[in-house]
Formats: sequence, C-alpha cells, structure tokens
Amino acid sequence: MFEQTFKNIDDLLHKDAGCGSELDYVEQTSWVLFLKYLDDLERDKQTAALLSGEEYTNIIAHEYSWSVWAAPKLESGKLDHDALSGDDLSDFVNNSLFPYLKKFKADTVNANTIEYKIGEIFSELKNRIQSGYNLREVINLIDELRFQTHVEKHEMSHLYESKIKNMGNAGRNGGEYYTPRPLIKTIVKVVAPKIGETVYDGAVGSAGFLVEAFEYLKTSKNLTTNDITTLQKNTFYGKEKKSLAYIIGVMNMILHGVEAPNIIHTNTLAEPLSDIQDKDRYDVVLANPPFGGKERAEVQQNFPIKTGETASLFLQHFIKILKAGGRAGIVIKNTFLSNTDNASIALRKELLTSCNLHTVLDLPGGTFTGAGVKTVVLFFDKGVSTKKVWFYSLNLDRNLGKTNPLNEKDLEEFIAFQKEQTQSENSWTLDVNNIDQSTYDLSAKNPNTPEEAPLREPNEILKHMAKLDKESEEILKTVKGLL
Repeated sequence: MFEQTFKNIDDLLHKDAGCGSELDYVEQTSWVLFLKYLDDLERDKQTAALLSGEEYTNIIAHEYSWSVWAAPKLESGKLDHDALSGDDLSDFVNNSLFPYLKKFKADTVNANTIEYKIGEIFSELKNRIQSGYNLREVINLIDELRFQTHVEKHEMSHLYESKIKNMGNAGRNGGEYYTPRPLIKTIVKVVAPKIGETVYDGAVGSAGFLVEAFEYLKTSKNLTTNDITTLQKNTFYGKEKKSLAYIIGVMNMILHGVEAPNIIHTNTLAEPLSDIQDKDRYDVVLANPPFGGKERAEVQQNFPIKTGETASLFLQHFIKILKAGGRAGIVIKNTFLSNTDNASIALRKELLTSCNLHTVLDLPGGTFTGAGVKTVVLFFDKGVSTKKVWFYSLNLDRNLGKTNPLNEKDLEEFIAFQKEQTQSENSWTLDVNNIDQSTYDLSAKNPNTPEEAPLREPNEILKHMAKLDKESEEILKTVKGLL
C-alpha cells in the first residue's frame, strides 16, 4: 500500500511545474507526510490521555489541524467535496498554514521538543507544488495512509529510507545523504553503544547512523520506562548544514519513532574547536562526513590543523568532541591513510597519539553507489595512544554497484574476526612502531596477499611462443602419420 502510494505521488509531482527532481519529490512528500503523521500522533496521545483520565492539549490549533484543512470528512467517512482545492488550497497553505507552523520556532523555548522541530522544519521549507489540484491529490493519497501499528510504522520508515536512497541518483549531491545501511549496521555493531550513552553525528545527513543506533539499542535489552525516555530525549544528537538533508534527517528519525530528534540545523565546522567543553562531549560518534568538499579560509581558522578538505576538518571535530574513553566509527576516503600533504600527516599523528585506532575496515570500490571513491572505516577510542592497528580488507567475489549493492552477509566475517583481531588472508596487524615516523603512513597494504608473478620481458615471451609453435608442429606431424 505505502509503496504504491509513493509511486502515485511521484507521478503527480513529476507533472507539477514546481518539482523538477527526485529531491523535490522527497522534500514535498515529506512535509505533507509529516503533518499527516503528526495528526495520527496527536490522536494516539489524545486516546492515551483519555484512558488515563488526563487532559491532552493539542499541539496544532483546531483550524490548522489535518482533519480541518487537509481532509475534512463527512459523517460517512468520505472526504467532504467542499475541501479546499486549486488556488484556494495553495493560498491557504502558502499564506496561512506555513506562516503559522513557522512561528512555533520563535514561540518555543526548548529546542528538544516536537513543537520546536515543527517550527524549524517549516522555517526551512516552502511549498513547491504549484498546482493546488495536484496538491489536493497528494493530500488525498497521504490521507489514506495509517501509522497506528508497529508494522505500519516500520513499513513506512523502510519506504522512506528507500526514497532517500533513490535521491543518490537524482543529482544535486543527493548521494551525500545516503550511506549503505548494511555498512551502518556493521559500524554500529562494532562500536556497540549502550543505553545511557550519548550518540552523535555531526554530519547527520538523512540520520541513517542515528536511526540504526536507535534500532540497535531498542533491541539490546528489555527496556524500562526510564530507558525509553532516555532513548527518546537524551541519547541521539546531530548537526546538519544543508536544509533538505536536515528536514529529511528529522523526518526519518520521527518516522522511526524518535518524536523530537535532537538534530540542529547548523554548520558543524563553523564552531571553533577551542570552544568545545566537557559538557559538549559525547560517548559515541558515528559518521560519514562529506568528502571532497572545500571549506573557506575563515572556517579553517577554527581548527589547529588547517586544511580545505571537509572530511579532515570533521575528523578533527570528532576527535575533539569525543569524551575520554569514548568510541567512534568514521567513514573516510582511503587516501587519508597515505596522503603526503602536511595536514594529512599531522592529522594521522594526532589520531594515533590521542586515540587508539584499533581497527581499519578497507572497503571495495562501488560500496558507495555512484561515488566512485574507495573508502575506509576508522574505529577508535579516545584517551589512549595507538600501539597496533588491525586491518581488514573486504574482498568480494563480485563487483559492487547499483544493481549489486553491499549486503550484511558481506560483512559477517569482518564482525566475527574484529572481536578477536583475527589474522587471516584478508586481515593483518600493523605495529605503529614499525611505520615511518615522519609520514605516519597507514596504507592498507595486505602482507598476506600472494605476490603476482613479475611481467616477462618481450624476448622471453617470443621464445616461449616459438617453443609452443614447434610443439604444435610436432603434434600435427604425429596426427598426419596416424591418418
């Protein structure tokens, strides 16, 4: 049901003059979906309050509630034919609804509330669906969706993830928002957050790391009421610079069951490293910072190791923002291990001296569909310098790509071997004392890979060909003699 609804909505938006790509489809579907989800959430809370004899005050004022402007119903349960449509609907949404929802941000003191998130989301968005008739049809389709049961919510969140994944093929850097879920799940399992710890992603994108950490922690034990409150309010934190990614990240977490995600719309790298205090630090950092980007000189001034490479600035930020004893799993370009520029050398030295870089997962090309870069995952603990680094090179018997993506089974051996730092054909240990202390080169060179035979000289190849020709002649003579 959800899948067909999404497809029908995409078909409608494709025809609308205001929506030009998959990114627009996701953004516009998101705000309508969010308001429908919010309406269902309010109904659930109203019912729960009634059962416990308490009073519930609605977040959204009556005239702006879904059942009044979006889907007014007749007694039969069918949509009222007088429901807003065409220019009337567009005027109401653009000139009344959005300004009303926007005000929530200014009117709410606590940023960690759903009210604040409503205000923040609608401050970042605008209705791009130009035709009020198309908007009416989108609303009608979304009104048919239900979010009451766990199964419905799970299916909805799963499909939303699929839409985010599809953005990677839509241009405008859509791929930045999506890290393959099998890889995220693996990183979460290795870092193993615990209930009561704080989990942070400073390049949150579509919030994939925070969502998977939430799913992992939800099933890690039988949850008490306190545990549920802790997971809802005091566990997951993120920052995101781009408006669309911010909206999608918040929506993704809400659809997965975190009602008021602690995600802030800000440029993480604009914060000077020297301003980070103990109170700002986190137990666990999980992230895939954007790589290849270039930051302006004034942003670089916030960091002791100056570089324009975005991922290197993020890595400095992550090291600094980890608590002593904190753990991290960070995806980064594999060239970080061997780049010879001064900033890369200084950053590798900083990582090895202030943290225990205990594991490096070397990923094959094609892990990130369409990205065309090779990546590694750095697993480290803060507070103890590195003595040995265990490497695992993921060698698969197939090429990864859009139709043949990475899956969880591919990473099972890595998870099994990582616990004991097992030595194998694909894994080895590097003693930090044995690396070049002037470059701190950490290149993932597998010493267990069989050496390829050296290329032969042209004269040697010609001699071998002549020998084969002679042998062929002898065989032909023998065969002719037998005939």
